[in-house]
Formats: sequence, C-alpha cells, structure tokens
Amino acid sequence: MINQVRQNFNNTFTEEAYQQMMAWLEEQYNHAPKFHVAESPIFIPAKVRGRLFQACEDCLEVVLSPGFAERSRAAIPPGEFVPKQNERPLFLQFDFGMCLDEEGEVTPQLIEAQGFPSLYFFQYLLDQSFRKHFPIPEDFTCRFGGIDQENYLALLRRAILGEHEPENVILLEVDPAGQTTRIDFIVCCAELGIAETCISEVELEDGKLYYQRDGKRTQVHRIFNRVIFDELKARPDLKRTFNMIEEAEVEWAGHPNWFFLLSKFTLPFIDSPYVPDTRFLHEVKELPQDLEEYVLKPLYSFAGAGVDLHPSAEKIAAIEQPEHYILQKKVTYADIIQTPDGPARTEVRMMYVWPDGEEKPILLNNLVRLSKGEMIGVRYNKGKTWVGGSLGYFEP
Repeated sequence: MINQVRQNFNNTFTEEAYQQMMAWLEEQYNHAPKFHVAESPIFIPAKVRGRLFQACEDCLEVVLSPGFAERSRAAIPPGEFVPKQNERPLFLQFDFGMCLDEEGEVTPQLIEAQGFPSLYFFQYLLDQSFRKHFPIPEDFTCRFGGIDQENYLALLRRAILGEHEPENVILLEVDPAGQTTRIDFIVCCAELGIAETCISEVELEDGKLYYQRDGKRTQVHRIFNRVIFDELKARPDLKRTFNMIEEAEVEWAGHPNWFFLLSKFTLPFIDSPYVPDTRFLHEVKELPQDLEEYVLKPLYSFAGAGVDLHPSAEKIAAIEQPEHYILQKKVTYADIIQTPDGPARTEVRMMYVWPDGEEKPILLNNLVRLSKGEMIGVRYNKGKTWVGGSLGYFEP
C-alpha cells in the first residue's frame, strides 16, 4: 500500500531468500509451519493505520460497554457453557478486510471479532524472520505502543501465567501435535516454560485437574485455552474425564465462553462506518432486494466453515435455526498488494491482550492474510504464490 516500499521489496525479493527465511523459521524451534507463510509482509500507510485504530475503538466501545457479556450470553450454545467465566476477555482480535471507499482510498471493513487467542507467538517469530532476510524499513513496526520484543513476551507471560509457576500452567488443545498452528504452541511453550497438553491427557479428580509433567503427576492451576468445541465434539475417540464444562478448581487464561461472547454475534451491535450492515437472520423480516450483495454466516463456526457467499431466498427459507446465522453485507476486498504474478487482496487482524489490572485492552500486534481467491483461506489459494499468513508493518 506504500508504493516505494512495495517496489523496493518486490525488486529485491528472491526465491532463495524466501527459502532461507523458511529454513530459519524451522531451525529456531525445530518445527516448520504447517501452513503457507506468505512471501511478503504488507506495508500500511499512516492514514490507513489511523482508520484501523478508529475502527478498533468503535468495536471496543461495544465490547467495553456495561453488561456486554450478559447481553451476549445467548451466543453460548446449549451444553457448552464453561463455569468460572472471567468478567472480560483476555484476548481480543478484530479482522478487517482492506477495501476501497468511494474516493478510491484504502479503508478497513470489519469481517469478524474474536475473543480467542490467535498466533501471538508465531507473529513474534515471523517479525524476526522477515527483518533478518528482507529489507524492512527500521522505523516501521508490527507492534504498537512502543512495545519491544522483550516487553512483548513479558506481557504475554503475565497474561498467560498469572500468579502461577509454569509447571502448573498448561496450553490445552485437542490433539496439539496434529494442529496446523502447532508452531505457535511450540514457541509459546518454549518461551513460557509451559507444556502443550491434549485434553485427553488431563485428569479430573475431586474437582481438581492433573497432568503428567516429566513423569510426575502435577496439578493444573491455570489453563491457556486453545480448545474449540467444534473440534472437541469431532473427536469422540479421545477418551477424557474433563470436557471443560465441569466444575473444576482452575483459572482460565482465555476463558472458553469468550469464543462465543465475542464473535460474529457481536457484529450486529456495532454501529460504525467500518462495520458492514450485519443483522441476525431471525430478525430480518424482509430480505434485502440486493440479496446477492450479502453473505450468510453461521454463528457457530470456525475458519470460514459454512459461509455461503451466494445466499438465496430458497436457501434462507430452508434454514431450520435462523437465530444461528447472520446476514452481512458483502465486503469487496481490494486488489491492492502488488506481487510478481498479479495483485493480492488482504485482511488485517488487530490483536489485543487484556491482563488483570489494566483498564483497557492493550493493542499488541497484528496478523495479515493474503489471498488471490474468492475468500481468505487456504482452500481458496491452493497452487498460488504470495498468499497465506503474513504480517503488517505500519508507517510511523
């Protein structure tokens, strides 16, 4: 988005340097990303940065309003309420598609809100790798508020460990070794000294949780949660005594309920020029005349599953539980990132953390996804280059 910086990056890019970067990424923690890392970051001008900041503030105004969690309680599906819910989310993300306004200027449009941790640790590593192998302007940054690498990790350590020793904190996931995003788990556990643990390896006994650490039965006092219920329900083969919904003597670093409370369910409540028209399907009394300009999204899905880009009156009429869907004005991503084999469109995720003792969430980092397909995501970009997960560097 900044022509001079973009041209300089493209002109100096070599496939050899990219392969060296990927090899370096693998060497740091002896693990290679299982997803495609884009060949390039994006460079975000100050004006777009200001619009992203304002868009985030508009979203936070709703999330921080009194009674938000209680109003959103209906978003939690039956049988998936987890006890001991925190009063506020520990992790918050806002995903924005980068579009063009009527004047042809780049502007963000909210795609989704998320109260679930993203790739905070991999993005920390990715910044180092891009800077080591490519010409990133020194005064451009992917982090915010003047936070350097050391303080970045310190803030995440404080948020995830709380007041507990690392051996009493676990990263909880469904089959962590099989997850596409495992590199994030590995960096996290290496930096914090905690263990990645499959939920089937956690034992619930007399209201307390235990796991095996170095052959020793160890009590779990705090959980850095990465479990998504959809994935948990899809694995009946994993025998377990703990399903998260039981009463247990444990703290949550990222309470599971916030996956639902801060989600697509939040979008209809946000009034902002940076949020497309979004309505709960069951509240739509008359379908829009320009229905082809809308997208139908299930509330309870992850990674784009179930999204219908071409809804029709017939499809909508056949939906048995319209209260589980939203109808959202389509966002037209702009082809604004110039690459050697054609332009790419992009989505920027603004990543917050909200530790105890802080009045407001702290904007930490960002995550970028590049696409040349109909949607953002792996399945829409197979066989393409200069797509996938990346990072945004902001002009000072």
